[in-house]
Amino acid sequence: MNNTIGLACDHAGYELKQYVKQYLDNRGIAYKDYGTYSESSCDYPDFGHALARGIEQGEVYPGIAICGSGEGIAMTLNKHQGIRAGLAWIPEIAHLIRQHNDANVLVMPGRFISHETAQEIMDEYLSTPFEGGRHQKRVEKIAIHE
Repeated sequence: MNNTIGLACDHAGYELKQYVKQYLDNRGIAYKDYGTYSESSCDYPDFGHALARGIEQGEVYPGIAICGSGEGIAMTLNKHQGIRAGLAWIPEIAHLIRQHNDANVLVMPGRFISHETAQEIMDEYLSTPFEGGRHQKRVEKIAIHE
């Protein structure tokens, strides 16, 4: 995965998102920042929906999203049929959301992990391929087809 990565956060995730940008810059990985752009109070859905649309429209892939707990922005992202956002707070979870669930957005809890842990999570997420096989049929059942 070395495409342009989409980034999104709310005010509680802003500081960690700045670290994520530094991490990506140091590895020569391109990114597009969908906001927020400061620690001023804001609403995570505004930025989660923007990132989801960026992925759906092919502007970016994959995404990294951050809010205080990670839960709110994950809920927002997962309202989009083509998004599989997975919340990871340890590297082992990041590995599994890629390997088993083909997560196209990594979500991290900005208020609960250190920069070191975030780096380990991103290393694992970005280096783990989707296993496919028995997991493919399960992933195909996630989206609602009416």
